[in-house]
Amino acid sequence: MLPTPQKRPAFGRAMAVTNHPAASAAAAQMLAEGGSAVDGAVAGLLALSVCEPMMVGLFGGGVLHLRRPDGRHSVYDGLATAPAAAHATMFTPAKPDEPLVIEATGRANMVGPLSVGVPGNLLAWCAALEAEGRLSLADVIQPAIRLARRGFRVSHYLSDCAAECAADLARDAGIAALFLPNGRPVPAGAVLRNQALAETLEAIAAHGPGVLHGGGVGASAAADIASRGGILTLADLAAQRVVERAPITARYRGFEVLGPPPPSAAGVHVAQMLNLLEGFGIAALGFANPARLHLLAEALKLAFADRAAATADPAFVEVPVARLISKEYAALRRTELDPERARAWSPGVSPGEAHTTHLTVADAEGRIVAATHTINSLFGARFLLAETGLIPNNYMALFNPRPGLANSVAPGKRVTTSMAPLILLKEGRPWAALGLPGGLRIFGSAMQAVLNLIDHGMGLSEAVEAPRLWTQGGPLEMEGGFDDATHAAMAAMGHAVLKVPVVAGGMCAIRWHGDGMLEGAACWRADGTPIGVSGGPARPGVRFFPDAP
Repeated sequence: MLPTPQKRPAFGRAMAVTNHPAASAAAAQMLAEGGSAVDGAVAGLLALSVCEPMMVGLFGGGVLHLRRPDGRHSVYDGLATAPAAAHATMFTPAKPDEPLVIEATGRANMVGPLSVGVPGNLLAWCAALEAEGRLSLADVIQPAIRLARRGFRVSHYLSDCAAECAADLARDAGIAALFLPNGRPVPAGAVLRNQALAETLEAIAAHGPGVLHGGGVGASAAADIASRGGILTLADLAAQRVVERAPITARYRGFEVLGPPPPSAAGVHVAQMLNLLEGFGIAALGFANPARLHLLAEALKLAFADRAAATADPAFVEVPVARLISKEYAALRRTELDPERARAWSPGVSPGEAHTTHLTVADAEGRIVAATHTINSLFGARFLLAETGLIPNNYMALFNPRPGLANSVAPGKRVTTSMAPLILLKEGRPWAALGLPGGLRIFGSAMQAVLNLIDHGMGLSEAVEAPRLWTQGGPLEMEGGFDDATHAAMAAMGHAVLKVPVVAGGMCAIRWHGDGMLEGAACWRADGTPIGVSGGPARPGVRFFPDAP
């Protein structure tokens, strides 16, 4: 029995679902003013950069999945890259004998100036805006400027994040002033303003993304990072480029599931897991059946074994995409799966050589944006670029500090990510779109939502709020929505069960209904809020005559 969803869905002819109500309002405002889904999405992402500062910002990276009215899909890859001065041995593994641990000694790849990668968020947003936007960058950035200048109410979610990271935040006076006033986490309900960020946003509104990528804002940021011992330069910022890519398509029980390609791991490994699971009666087993949960756990372990071996920036590593997403490969690997017992998985492909936010926005004309963007960990590198109000990412934490691997550090290399902005089609038409934050746990959680919708016939709110599990080969994390008997049954199969309060973050989803109405839903794991836009202009010729007799 699934718990009753804690949030209600919204309905409309156009829909905006983000992980903060003010950002959803910004996106919906653009839709109401006649903007496209891209205008709404970019306005929402810019607003999230202000009111979800621990998750996303202009100095971050991500992927934006766009479907156009004519059915064409593009994935705008704005993922961060390693600076030109980066190299494979710049970090030392903290635990060299534990291959799943990619933390460096002294957390140098996770906190501080060396952890900062070259951002791509703003460039990706502007590229999408140029492709399918109706409004200008100056128009869509206005809600974010207002939120930064006038302030917004701090949520319990933001306050709790500040408390979790307080020890690191306290080491930098600039970021502590914002999120640890008087030495304590900023309380829920307080009004948080970032005047320096407002000025940065106003400069971008006036002059475009070049002020960060080669201009004055970028020069200030690079100088600040260099003064702290970092290696990112203004030349790195000026050289950064967005790559427009074609999505990966999985076919599962009559549906198409489209997701981002490498260097994102999601499209490839969601397809791989769905192919593997298609050979089992998932629906007949039922949602909470330990036999089904065991299959999910084994699919996740298999996917992560292959991800570690071969998924990386395709400009540096030849990723065997065709093999990984083939039905034949899934059938081969399915023969190795024990339906009653957990096992360790090795990769089936040759190794290569060499905290986040999400929104989903759709308009009435058929444009869909599912976008996942981040500064990586909570509060990124955990210091503030005081002159610009920006929090830099800590994207270097996603590279493996060991040399010679598919995901080792290399200058100019894009990070590998689990971001999974998915769009589902049925008979060639949009059926659902979804995504979520959550680091390594993203694509496994997105895959589970796909199963919830297709195999288990859940409503949208049920599908995004249902309990999740996750593993990459170590402990099996299971949310509290699974009962003790289920935990015990999984342990009896050989899984090292770890009860956790949350797996990954707040999912934002949209579902298309046959009457043209859109349904939007967000889950309990974040401040997510769906806002539907209905109605519209009067028909031509319709008016009233106040002076008529």
